Amino acid sequence: MADFGNITLFSVVKKRLDWLGQRQEVLAQNIANADTPKYRSSDLKPFNFKDLLHQETTQLNMVSNSSKHLTGRLKRIRDYAENKDKPFETAPAGNSVVLEEQMAKVSETGANFKMTTGLYKKHLGMIRTALGR
Repeated sequence: MADFGNITLFSVVKKRLDWLGQRQEVLAQNIANADTPKYRSSDLKPFNFKDLLHQETTQLNMVSNSSKHLTGRLKRIRDYAENKDKPFETAPAGNSVVLEEQMAKVSETGANFKMTTGLYKKHLGMIRTALGR
């Protein structure tokens, strides 16, 4: 059985799915604290493919096919950064959670999850076709 995690495309899709899962957790925490005084809503920094390629923390290691080639250094992946939202409105108790805004973000995240898993399935289908299955 092949390990698709070693294929760059599939590893990026996996990172995107991890980011979407972590974002759902952050948004759920915001919604759960909608009535907590002085609670400030937060969100993850946007997932950006270009940034993923240029980040120092991204695991993009060179592969060598000769003992004379340098392999580079192994890089470590960190969790996705979280930042506090700029409040659109603030309740008298100091809470900055707007439920409509959080629900829109949850819906957007769900749609992105569905799109990403669809892309994953399409790429698996192309590999199966290439293998003649």
